[in-house]
Order: sequence, then C-alpha cells, then structure tokens
Amino acid sequence: MDQLTLDLIEHMSGCVTEKRLAILKQVLAERTRYITVLLEDIYQSQNASAVLRTCDCTGIQDVHIVEERNEYEINRDVALGADRWLSLNYYSEGEDNIYSAIKTLKKEGYRIVATSPHKDGSTPENFDLQKGKAVLMFGTELNGLTHRALELADEYIQIPMAGFTESYNISVSAAITLYTLRKRLESSSLQWKMGELEQSELLLNWLRTTIKMSDQIENKFIQNYGSDF
Repeated sequence: MDQLTLDLIEHMSGCVTEKRLAILKQVLAERTRYITVLLEDIYQSQNASAVLRTCDCTGIQDVHIVEERNEYEINRDVALGADRWLSLNYYSEGEDNIYSAIKTLKKEGYRIVATSPHKDGSTPENFDLQKGKAVLMFGTELNGLTHRALELADEYIQIPMAGFTESYNISVSAAITLYTLRKRLESSSLQWKMGELEQSELLLNWLRTTIKMSDQIENKFIQNYGSDF
C-alpha cells in the first residue's frame, strides 16, 4: 500500500469520532476471508438479505452472488444495512455464471463446498478447516444448488435433520453453518483473520461508507497532497 493511501486513511479517520473509529477497527479485527459464501440464483429478497445479515454478524466479509435466471434483490428492512459493510461480488454477465464464479474462486485458492441435504459429506461440526480456505455455496429456496454447481464442487457439507421436512430454509442453513464454522475458527490455531494490508484497504472503504460527502473530502485531500511535491 502506497504512502498516499496510508495518509488518506489517517486523514479520513480524523473525520469520524474516536468512538466510531474504535468500533470500525474492532469489527475489522474480527473479519475473515478464510470462509466465504456463494449464493446461486437466490430469488426471495427476504432470504437474500437475511444471509447478508448473517455474514456480517459472523464476520464473513465476502459474498459472491451468481445471477442466472433471477436478479438478486436486497430487502433493506431485513438486511439492516449489512450490505454496506460486506464486499459483494456479482457474476451475471455470461451464460454460465456459476462456472465463472467458481473458476475465479479456485484461482484465489478456495475449496468449493456445496451445501446439500442430498449429498453425503461433512457436517459443520466436523468439516475439515485445516485443509484451507473454503467457499460455501447455497442454492435456491425451492431446489437448492443446480446440478452444474454440484458437479463443480470439490466437497459437500450438510446439516443433519431429524424431522420429515426435506431441508432447512436457506437463511437458517446459512446461519447454522456459518455460526458453527466461525466458533470453530476462533478456537483453532489457523491464521483465519485478514492481514494488515487487507484490513487497511477495508478500513478505507468503510470510512468512505460512513463519512458524509466522503468523495469530496477524499478528492480535496488528494489535490492538496499532490501540491506538496
């Protein structure tokens, strides 16, 4: 990270109260990219938004949104602003968007883990976190993940059930799985938190989000910064 960016972060930090800055840094210190989430073609805004809220609450920073037939809509009353603090990555331009998303995530070193009650796999309690970073894929409310997503997966994870109902609601499934994995990460020796560079980049984005007219403040700072040389 160059000196200009570091100085910009320091300048923008002075535009919020000490209490606000402390909260931002406290939350930032608990963020992770060791586990990330992919949502395939979710069409109910309540579920789409509830998953975002869960990701924020469990410290999951990145959410990958694949749009095929359905457009992903955020219900602000359900999300409660969670989307402002998450890094949302959309895949919606091609004909095989799930493949594009998985290809990108594999290049970043992620294992592709499909959530499905119909595939034998791990449970959130015994999923092998030691094998490396993982992206958890969640599918549509009615049919779950597509066959394409399932065949591209490296591993599978499921939540055991004891009733007649075939599966949990997607927002419930995400909450159970992410909470369980988060608690296990906290008690592990893994380096699951973001590095200093990632934290600085994210802090700058959060400052931009929380400060009114942040773009004007930033532009003015850069103009004055350049005039010092």
